[in-house]
Amino acid sequence: MTGKVYLVGSGPGDPELLTVKARRLIDEADVVLHDKLPGPEILSSIPAEKREDVGKRAGGEWTPQEYTNKRLVELAEEGKTVVRLKGGDPFVFGRGGEEAEHLAENEIPFEYVPGVTSAIAGAGVAGIPVTHREHTSSVSFVTGHEDPTKDESAIDWTALAETGGTLVVLMGVGKLPLYTDELLAAGMDPETPVALVERATWPDQRVAVGTLETIVDVRDDADIEPPAITVIGGVAATRERVLAFLENEPDSRENTQ
Repeated sequence: MTGKVYLVGSGPGDPELLTVKARRLIDEADVVLHDKLPGPEILSSIPAEKREDVGKRAGGEWTPQEYTNKRLVELAEEGKTVVRLKGGDPFVFGRGGEEAEHLAENEIPFEYVPGVTSAIAGAGVAGIPVTHREHTSSVSFVTGHEDPTKDESAIDWTALAETGGTLVVLMGVGKLPLYTDELLAAGMDPETPVALVERATWPDQRVAVGTLETIVDVRDDADIEPPAITVIGGVAATRERVLAFLENEPDSRENTQ
């Protein structure tokens, strides 16, 4: 009898931000295929004998997506209940759509379980709302790590610069110089506030703030590394006004330039 696959979002990493459904499915699963982004606290709560690491890390080891797709089908065909555990939300730059299509093509029943996306939560825990009536009524989410097999980027940075809204870049620490240059060339104000939030909601969360013109140097001075999000826009400046009262700030260290 064919098993079932659950495409589950774990949120940004804080175990208390797992949904009730996600926690139940993880506990009931026969196998959990996970990447690195759920974070150490969530991953350590899963018995080692039912965890399979299919993670990808920038500049490091990685598991081909084709292998993960194949493994999901194999396990389901063995009759197992499988959780494919992803950081954030599976359908926000998490390749959940690709896996859903592969499962459907192989006639494997599956269910999508939403998670708290780091695109919003990562900014929020740093004291930055992605929308604010005094600053912007729109927000754009962009990946900083496109499919390397593409002939050219699908991201129109000039159009994004012209929208005037908040821009949140996920997985974009490594390519920060490239897209900040693109935005500057498109006419975005060099003094536009920018924040980098590393390991949002994890115990070792760090935040570095600067401007569009200075943020690359800020990143280098602070040694900000993935996973991290980049928040670009006037809302990034609101952090300074609330920081003294932000009680869910895991780490008070901050780099500013």
